[in-house]
Amino acid sequence: MITARGVRMAAVSFRSARSDEGAAMARVFGAARAEMRYLPVLHTPAEDVAFFSQQVLPTSRVTVAVVDGIVGFSAVDDGWLAHLYVAPEWQGNGIGSELLGRAMAENPAGLSLWAFAENRRAIALYGRAGFEQVLRTDGSRNEERRPDVQLRWDGREPA
Repeated sequence: MITARGVRMAAVSFRSARSDEGAAMARVFGAARAEMRYLPVLHTPAEDVAFFSQQVLPTSRVTVAVVDGIVGFSAVDDGWLAHLYVAPEWQGNGIGSELLGRAMAENPAGLSLWAFAENRRAIALYGRAGFEQVLRTDGSRNEERRPDVQLRWDGREPA
C-alpha cells in the first residue's frame, strides 16, 4: 500500500520496544512536540531520554514503528494510552493510525487518554477510531498548563 506521501506501509515494521530505545523514543517525542508550537519546552533532551528510559519503558507496553530507525511509538500503561508520537516527516502516512489500532487491539476492554485541546489532528484521529470526549479542562492540572481533553474508547467497534 502506498500512502499519500508515497511511503510504502510495507516498509514500516512494528514491534515491541527494547529496553535500550529510550533515546530514540525521546528524539521522536522531541521532534513531534517541537511542531506543537503552542506547547512550552519544559525539559532538556537529556531529561526526555531519562524519562523514556527510566519511567516509560520499564512500566508501559511500548510499540515502535521502524523504518531505518524508530519513526513513531505508542505507550500504554494500565488502560491509558500515555504516549503516541510520530516523527513529523513521517506523519500523514498511517503510522499513527496503525499504532493506535494496535494499542486498541491489545486493550479490548478500552483505553483512555489525554490530548491537548489544540491538537485537533490527534483528536480527529482518536474520534475516527471511536474515542469520545469525557472531560475538558483548562490545563491547570497538566505540566504544560494548556487546555486538554480526556478521551475514552470503551472497547466497542467504532460506528
